[in-house]
This record gives sequence, structure tokens and C-alpha cells, in this order.
Amino acid sequence: MGRTGDAVDRLLEAESVRYVPAVRGPSGTAGVRAVDPFIQRYGETPMPRFVVEGARRLEGAIRPAGNKNAALPAIAATLLTSEEVVLQNVPRIRDVETLLELLKSLGASVEWRGENEVGITAGDLPDRPPDPELAERIRASILLAGPLLARVNNVELGPPGGDVIGRRRLDTHFLALEGLGAVRKPGPGFSMETQGLVGADLFLDEPSVTGTENAVMAAALARGRTVIRNAAAEPHVQDLCNLLNQMGAGIQGIGTHILEIDGVQELHGTTFRLSPDHIETGSFIGLAAATGSKITIEDAPLAHLDSTLLGFRRLGVECTPDGTSLVVHGDRDRVIRQDAFGHVPKIDDGPWPAFPADLTSIALVAATQCRGTILIHEKMFESRMYFTDKLVGMGAQIILCDPHRAVVVGPAQLRGSVLESPDIRAGMALLIAALGADGTSQIKNIGQIERGYQHIDARLKALGAQITRVNGDR
Repeated sequence: MGRTGDAVDRLLEAESVRYVPAVRGPSGTAGVRAVDPFIQRYGETPMPRFVVEGARRLEGAIRPAGNKNAALPAIAATLLTSEEVVLQNVPRIRDVETLLELLKSLGASVEWRGENEVGITAGDLPDRPPDPELAERIRASILLAGPLLARVNNVELGPPGGDVIGRRRLDTHFLALEGLGAVRKPGPGFSMETQGLVGADLFLDEPSVTGTENAVMAAALARGRTVIRNAAAEPHVQDLCNLLNQMGAGIQGIGTHILEIDGVQELHGTTFRLSPDHIETGSFIGLAAATGSKITIEDAPLAHLDSTLLGFRRLGVECTPDGTSLVVHGDRDRVIRQDAFGHVPKIDDGPWPAFPADLTSIALVAATQCRGTILIHEKMFESRMYFTDKLVGMGAQIILCDPHRAVVVGPAQLRGSVLESPDIRAGMALLIAALGADGTSQIKNIGQIERGYQHIDARLKALGAQITRVNGDR
């Protein structure tokens, strides 16, 4: 049916331009401080872009990578033990590579055992800050706070990087860690110290995913019992908690908004397999809808798709489970379903188990190819919807009501355009739009997409997509 597995491997081998020797330092020696780990791996590729020939129906099967948002806290959690932790099904993406480099800067040993399996041994951690230049590149650097406080009683981090999609508070992290006995040090950045973490009853001022993850990791080695109320419960938080329990932690309430953690003196090594990425799965559902294609998503995380499937069903996109796979019938008529009494329907996001915020950009693009009118309401980040002007330039009928709400009227015939990826999810949304558009599109700044989607061009080519990765300005 679909061209997957071996076909993807052949495509990756054919694109050997991506696998060139690592860059060398001025003296000819490998390893430059804070060099981009993707450049270390693939070589210097200035200003890469995708050239996309659109308006082609796709066909076949695709498999989601491991959960990106689970991989990052799982990597950070390996700092909680001196023993080796082996993580499987790890997506080989830019953010993962950068966080691993950060662990190396702290003295940890990192060894890739295969394309998607990595062994990490933190050993005896020195009390020194992680590389500040690397820390500024990714939002996930903040996840080092909880483990470092638990292991060495001290953490010093500069402001974390990440997507510019709106205000992303760190207050929840400070409040939770202060509740466990850490003290904030004066000065810029994220600096805290402790004489020893102690369990506490915490109520988070918002169900922050990374705030919950930092609190859970710190509490795992704190003295006594911690209760975290209003905790985030996303699948990646569940993966982290399950990993920690496998390492010897005592966490109850996984998957709920109240977590109870009985602290232990030490954690041990283990081998843990990350869940398939439900956000990548939702991206492929949107891809099928936007290109009018029938696609099978193999090894789909069906238990984590309820709100996602409900949202796409509202767009008229039907999906049917088939064993562990999900068949997306994007080739059928896609009619937006009106709410009762003829009211305009909406897709709105929220904390788990609501429709994921990371899929609102994808759902918006899919809506441009469905018949009817729908309101897309992005409640969580005030800058995420600004990429819609690029879709309007392609011919989409979208009214941006305010930073959080957009009305989409479809179907609209999109046309190829020159685009630029503003963040991971909007970048993927624009790639999907280009695949559904008439003519040729160029997508610049694709490093943003590759921060979150492993080998996305080769994997989509296996479905019949016409994508060329161009390195440089030629």
C-alpha cells in the first residue's frame, strides 16, 4: 500500500548532501564551542530552503517519530542519576541535538546507539553552569533547572530560547521550585540554589507543561511527599513520569491534574521507549486534509488522539482506526460541520485533554481546503496566528479578528508562493499549504521546521510529495 520504511531509508541515502563531514575549527580540530550540533552532524548548510511542487495527491503510509516534547524532558531527567539511561524512539531533530550538547557541557557522556536510540550517563556532575550560548537556542534548556537543583543544589541558566509565539512565562517554574525549598539568586537569567529540596503541597498558577516537568523532576529526589495540583497532564508529561517511575521514583496520578510524588534518595538507570508523537500525527492528518489525500499513519498514538480527531472531524475530515494504524480519508468530501441551530463552529485549544495548541496552525491550513466557515481560536499564545498573512497571500480566505482568533472560509485555491517559517508548527503548516497549492513554492528558514520534524522532506517524498531541499542561495 504505502511506501515506507525502506523507501525512506533509500531517500535519505540519496540525499547524501545532508550527511557531509562535521565542520572543523580554525585550527583544523573538530569541535567549536557552542557550534550548532546539526552543523556538526551535517556540515555547513547556509540558508537551506525547500522548493515544493504542489497540487499533488499523496498516497501511502507514514509513521510518526518519537514525541519531541517527551524526548526533551526525558533527556533532562537523565541528569537525576549517575547511572546510564537509554532512551529509544528519540527523534533526531535540532532541539534534541542541542539539548544533548548542553548535557555534554555539564560533563555527561552521550552516545548514539542507532538513528533513534541514545545512551546518556551523567556520572558525578560538577557544579558548573551549562553552556550559555547553547542554552539560549532552545526553550528546553529550562528543563535542566529541576534536575540540577536536585543533583548539585544549584542552577544558573540564561534566558531560554525557542519559538516566538507569544509571552511564555517562567514564573510557574520559580514558584514551584521555591515551594520545594530553592531560593532565587539575584541577577539576570534563571539562577537558584538550595540547601536541600523538601516535598511540599504545590498549586501551580497555570498548568504549565515545562513547569510541571521541572517540579516533578525536582520532587523525585526531594525529601518527603510532594503534591502538585493543577499539573499539566499532556502525553509528554505522562512519558516523563513513567520514565521516572522506571528509574525508581514514586509518582502517582499520572495522566491527571494532581500528581503525588514520594521522594527517594536516588534514582537508577533504565531503558525507556518514548511514545509516538501525537502532534506529528495530527500534522499528518492536516496534511491529508489539505492535499485531498488518503494516508495511513502507522503506529499512531490512538489513546492520545481523542481531542485531535474531534477537532478534525469538525472540519469534515474522517479518520478510522485500523489496528494500531489510523487511516485518514482526506480524499473524501470535506464539509465543515455546523454547530446546532446553524451556529458557526470553532476549533479552540487549551491544556490537555483539549485540542493541542501545537495543532492550531495545522488545523487552520486544513480548514482552507474544507467547505464552509469555521472560527479557529488560539487561546494560549498571542503571536501564533500571525503567519496567516502568508496564507492570505497564497489565496486563502481568512479574516484575522485579533491575535487569538481567525475566521476561515473554504475551500480556497491556494497558489505557490515564497514563504518563510516563523516557528516549528507554523513552518510545518506552511509546508502543508505549499503541498496543497497550485504551482511552485519556496520555503525559507526551514531550520525551524527541522527543529521539530525529523527528515520531514524525505518522509513526505515517500508519500509522493515533490520536495527539493536546496542548500545555500543557488
